[in-house]
Amino acid sequence: MDRTCEEKPTEHKSDEEDSDSTEVPSRIRDTPEDIILEAAANGLAFHPARDLLAAGDVDGDVFVFSYSCHEGQNKELWSSGHHLKSCRAVVFSEDGQKLVTVSKDKAIHVLDVEQGRLERRISKAHGAPINSLLLVDKNVLATGDDTGGIRLWDQRKEGPLMDMRQHEEYIADMALDPDKKLLLTASGDGCLGVFNIKRRRFELLSEPQSGDLTSVTIMKCGRKVACGSSEGTMYLFNWNGFGATSDRFALRAESIDCMVPVTDSLLCTGSTDGIIRAVNILPNRVVGSVGQHAGEPVEELALSHCGSFLASSGHDQRLKFWDMAQLQSVVVDDYRRRKKKGGPLKALSSKAWSTDDFFAGLREEEEKREDDSD
Repeated sequence: MDRTCEEKPTEHKSDEEDSDSTEVPSRIRDTPEDIILEAAANGLAFHPARDLLAAGDVDGDVFVFSYSCHEGQNKELWSSGHHLKSCRAVVFSEDGQKLVTVSKDKAIHVLDVEQGRLERRISKAHGAPINSLLLVDKNVLATGDDTGGIRLWDQRKEGPLMDMRQHEEYIADMALDPDKKLLLTASGDGCLGVFNIKRRRFELLSEPQSGDLTSVTIMKCGRKVACGSSEGTMYLFNWNGFGATSDRFALRAESIDCMVPVTDSLLCTGSTDGIIRAVNILPNRVVGSVGQHAGEPVEELALSHCGSFLASSGHDQRLKFWDMAQLQSVVVDDYRRRKKKGGPLKALSSKAWSTDDFFAGLREEEEKREDDSD
């Protein structure tokens, strides 16, 4: 398998090798090619050490792909159709040997990564459809359901270690502090939840925000917690100040449906407007556009084990890869002086459009459809 996360070797061939070789080498791209699915993917996860990408779709199917920057080298390694309803989240184990999936069918599945064999099924793991999944350590998982229930599971034991229901709406996302003590939950009731999983107890809920909280991540060396919302606003909380927000700012996006941290200050967000934005935390600034699913909502984001690629899934049934090199070199202070208020987003990868290009492309596509209908 080509190690796309390693530095690409410079290709040198002698004249003798050129004359003897009849095979045309595959073109090396900046990012792997798009992977096209038969249904939109809700769950997306990179392997912790290998160039593998797992996806779970709305039909309940789970796929594992190997990916490469060599053109034509992406491969589907296996697929599983054990879930009866939509697969909503996937995660690899710490050692990368297992893949855990959860579904609207209320089940948790544990699959072998090499063969895709179903090794364990927890049927009716929740009383409601499961919506979110988080790996705590090599043995423990956290799951959240559509009615606000949180459960903690030790894969070596039967039954949940912890079962709590403090939220009034679905659990959209979860995050864990580095000490693996506090579990943070973002919910459709607009509240950030805090659970002490070491002591198996509920700590508190924040005051409700406007709109659903759709995503949560820890930033700034653990000093800040960032939450995305269905109204396109980013809410910030101080660590140990979870009751009320310390700051908030609007992204000029229709929503923030998913997000993933890239550095300690930068994160990427996905929106129903199809744009993947790079956002800096403190100073709070939308840095630019990393990529897009033209005219289709972005469902999920994941960062590769080497940090070189961002993967996104959209309602266009595509898994796309985006180069993170330019984003990691962005200097926010310089950008802030150049930025004009209300102007288009800057393109931060070779495949990203500026927002002017993005909406122009949509207009052209709409005009083309109108001409075809005439």
